[in-house]
Amino acid sequence: MQWRGRRQSGNVDDQRGSGGGRGGFGGLPIKGGLGLVVIIVIIGLITGKNPLSLLQQVPLDSGPSMTQSAPYQASPEEEELAQFVKVVLADTEDVWNQLMTDYREPTLVIFSGSVESGCGSADASTGPFYCSADERLYIDLSFYEDLKSRFNAPGDFAQAYVIAHEVGHHVQHLLGITDKVHSMRGQLSQEEYNKLSVKLELQADFLAGVWAHHADNMHGMIEAGDYEEAMNAASAIGDDRLQKQSRGVVVPDSFTHGTSEQRQRWFRKGYETGDLNQGDTFNTTNL
Repeated sequence: MQWRGRRQSGNVDDQRGSGGGRGGFGGLPIKGGLGLVVIIVIIGLITGKNPLSLLQQVPLDSGPSMTQSAPYQASPEEEELAQFVKVVLADTEDVWNQLMTDYREPTLVIFSGSVESGCGSADASTGPFYCSADERLYIDLSFYEDLKSRFNAPGDFAQAYVIAHEVGHHVQHLLGITDKVHSMRGQLSQEEYNKLSVKLELQADFLAGVWAHHADNMHGMIEAGDYEEAMNAASAIGDDRLQKQSRGVVVPDSFTHGTSEQRQRWFRKGYETGDLNQGDTFNTTNL
């Protein structure tokens, strides 16, 4: 995939090294200001000493946090990945601003270890995800090592497919599809809701294919082997394949994302047609 030297999106919130929260005592920053005042008052109550006298001994403008950690140091390989996802996100902006009226660009959050999102706490094991509550995509770049080694799906276009799929969920949110599906959660059995979830995920795969179709027309970035990398990634994260690897058995009623064949087929359909009107997974008899 030809991506170097091209525009990088500015809609990126790099939270690597933040650990998903703030350091300190009980969640309070231990530094000058109100946090320090509260802690000194507590110490005074415990020791029986006058908090005012303790405050006089410590300047409120006391400089750096006592728990301040060293700046996050990314490896050259990780920094290159960060630049890569910014280019891919920029490509999604170019495509969806062209295909949709009043497209609202999402923010991509790059985190390390754990993160707080509008949908709750998450860690690296969650994998990349989209949160419609805050219209943000989240990814720990270590996932790409899992994609390559654990799922045997290497390649930069496989990595781009992951971002495009999550942006596909953002498009579904803007179209009102996501809210309709989520509103059915309490009205259906788990098995029936899982079927809706599969349709939602397959449509996101289709939208990722639509993105690839138009992005290549705009930028000519797809090289020999790229399409196969994306198809391999779609296959690698099919429910049937993942369940066979983890459980040894396949339970179709518990599928939430679709089989390897379905994920490949819907991505291929989006890629070959580039036509949004052909991605209605909710009203088709052949998923």
